[in-house]
Amino acid sequence: MVSFPTVYQRVVVHWRAIILLVILACAAFQVVRSNKSGPFDLMELALLLIFTASQLFWIGRILDLGERLIPGKPRRAWLAIMAGLVYLFVFLYSYSEWGLSHSHVIWAADYRPQSMLIYAAFWWWFVGSLLAFLLVIAFGAVDRAARAAWWVYRRARTTVHRHTAAPDAEATLLSPGRRRFLEQTAVLVSATPFVAAGYGLLYERQDVEIVRQRVRLARLPKAFEGFHIAQLSDIHIGPFTTADYIRRCVAITNRLEPDLIALTGDYVCWDPEAQGEVVRVLAGLGAPHGVFGCMGNHEADVEIEDSITRLFAAQGIHMLRQERAPIRLSDDTLNLIGIDHGSDLASEHTREVEGDRRLQQLKTLVMPNMVNILLTHYPHFFDHHSELGIDLTLAGDIHGGGQLSLDFVHRGLNLGTLMGVPYIRGLYEKGGAQLYMNRGIGITGFPIRFGARPEITVFELSRT
Repeated sequence: MVSFPTVYQRVVVHWRAIILLVILACAAFQVVRSNKSGPFDLMELALLLIFTASQLFWIGRILDLGERLIPGKPRRAWLAIMAGLVYLFVFLYSYSEWGLSHSHVIWAADYRPQSMLIYAAFWWWFVGSLLAFLLVIAFGAVDRAARAAWWVYRRARTTVHRHTAAPDAEATLLSPGRRRFLEQTAVLVSATPFVAAGYGLLYERQDVEIVRQRVRLARLPKAFEGFHIAQLSDIHIGPFTTADYIRRCVAITNRLEPDLIALTGDYVCWDPEAQGEVVRVLAGLGAPHGVFGCMGNHEADVEIEDSITRLFAAQGIHMLRQERAPIRLSDDTLNLIGIDHGSDLASEHTREVEGDRRLQQLKTLVMPNMVNILLTHYPHFFDHHSELGIDLTLAGDIHGGGQLSLDFVHRGLNLGTLMGVPYIRGLYEKGGAQLYMNRGIGITGFPIRFGARPEITVFELSRT
């Protein structure tokens, strides 16, 4: 019979493997439950495996640090147990729906300060530890490559000159001083993502940028030369996108004095009870030619499309749902169109059927002899816009690349591109049709923005 201490010692020795097997089992359950194997599921699984590896790495480093700082025995075993319990508590507390749905649903009852504090801390750790782990791997790969290059050089020099490489150079490469320098550099490198995640959590997620974009439309009527449209997208009212913050964005938008204001969906996160408050705040928007909007996926996901449309209408804000509205100036007219996004939680078949239906509806809303401007949460049909006669599309949804972007290092280096999303941020042109992807002002998923500041866009329409 195997004694308890023996079993305990085996568990302690193989705790990394046990944690890995548990998470892999949860991942397999998630894939089987969703009954899908598309690119998003594979990406989620790959991200989960990388995250798992990163957590095993960082927990090991924490245990190493604990052994140095805490005297006495037993040390590592109890530290591993305590670290595991703390980690499990924070993980489950912050992400209670993990393994049961694709999204973390935070209801109004969860908007307690202690809940939000733990939730924010979890996502700071999630983003920081994952990116830091990738940097450590890259740093280690560079170091290994340098050692390999030196080994090849030494072998070649030995073969050609029949003597070994300079001992001083080899001693320098393998010296304890160099090893300590590399360790200290690795610590600094690994700390960078944690600092960046903290910056994105505490500051950048509400550091609103005003983007001024001139759009040239060859068919634009003369009366609309210099016409200004302000766009707000992805409001996502919630514990990290508060009513006061949205009210500040409303004030900024009004000070820009646009001729028309466009809202492109996702007014709530996951709490349907928040619809009244977000409508009351957005009711402060005003423009001479009106405030118009369309529905996002979150309105469909929590089934408030009809109710929030009525609330907006009561405040004089017109939600265009498979509708068009003429915008008249002097004797000229623009055709403004809005279509629903639909639910992202629906089955793939349902989304395809609804998408085909909305495309047919869109065709009937286009006016062939006018400039057509489309409001949509995500531009599913942009490849067809040129042939449909849609001149300009205003959209959002992607949050500037999933709220984490390094486009300032290299364009396309963001979460959206890694997930295979074709349209991320800024202005696109295809066959004469133009699309603008707004970064949004709110957040969802994790309460961090880095390299993807919240955005209020002002378009100036021009004929040339």
